[in-house]
Amino acid sequence: MIKIKELSKVYLTPSQKITALDNVSLTVEKGEIFGIIGLSGAGKSTLIRCINMLEKPTMGSIVVDGQEITSLAKRELRTARQKIGMIFQHFNLLSSRTVFANVMFPLEIAKVPRPEAARRARELLELVGLADKEGAFPSQLSGGQKQRVGIARALANGPKLLLSDEATSALDPQTTRSILKLLRDINRKFNLTILLITHDMNVIKEICDRVAVIDNSHIVEVGEVLKVFASPSSPTARSFVNTVISREVPAELLHRSQVQNEQTHVKLIRVSFIGPSAGAPVISSMIRQFDIEANILYGNVDRIKDTPFGNLALELIGPPGVLQESMDYLRSRGLEIEVLNNA
Repeated sequence: MIKIKELSKVYLTPSQKITALDNVSLTVEKGEIFGIIGLSGAGKSTLIRCINMLEKPTMGSIVVDGQEITSLAKRELRTARQKIGMIFQHFNLLSSRTVFANVMFPLEIAKVPRPEAARRARELLELVGLADKEGAFPSQLSGGQKQRVGIARALANGPKLLLSDEATSALDPQTTRSILKLLRDINRKFNLTILLITHDMNVIKEICDRVAVIDNSHIVEVGEVLKVFASPSSPTARSFVNTVISREVPAELLHRSQVQNEQTHVKLIRVSFIGPSAGAPVISSMIRQFDIEANILYGNVDRIKDTPFGNLALELIGPPGVLQESMDYLRSRGLEIEVLNNA
């Protein structure tokens, strides 16, 4: 659906050159919910604005649904944008128009006949749960209701791609969850590709299939959300994961791992588990099979979308060879193993 190749965006000022994006390449598959996460100033907003050409890239290409939009003339670009919906952090509703008229607005621009446009607008308001609010004005709505209007408006022209620019960052946690559920339902109902940017890893955890981590204008990591949570490979990704599920073992525990004697060693390991393995008695099976001691020092459990996920810090005590065999056993059962203090 989206293919970004060697994309760069440089802003020139009288005194300096600011590189917002530096040689970014990325692919988003049709029908997936893809998240881009980064700190403020990392380049994520510039990237999403380049995808619908609100910002013109300095270099590189962007292909959306087989069409290279970076090479389109103005008239062709206007037509292409009608198939790219966008929802915004601060809603961007027209305050002088009713809810119904806000959803009608893109249909009017596209010159859709009014009877057809009105039918479409009412269908969308029903979809987002605001059929009873069509005569209200934005000032009469809550933040969550405003965002639902924004979503309905973004869907008006039947887009193939929906872009979300920090769409939940101005909302409280409960409202955020309801908006994310709505987006997930829309994704499933229409097989609509959704690309969202956020600085909140909880949003990624709740809704996304894959995620790209952007830092200092570069993509530093891309992967399935479950994989990134279980084993983040970049410092930036680890930092974001730790805001949701702490993977950091308290420093005082790291000093426990030491050689007791020639026959008995101690290893401190982190075990990450996902899905079915989260409910299986894998640790107790390992202890029985290899006759070693295992102390649980630290751990937590959460869910990513509908999948259990968590990690444990274990202190394993036993002969060196047996410890290695026990860790191999855990890996064979689908667990991620990281040795934290290998004495």
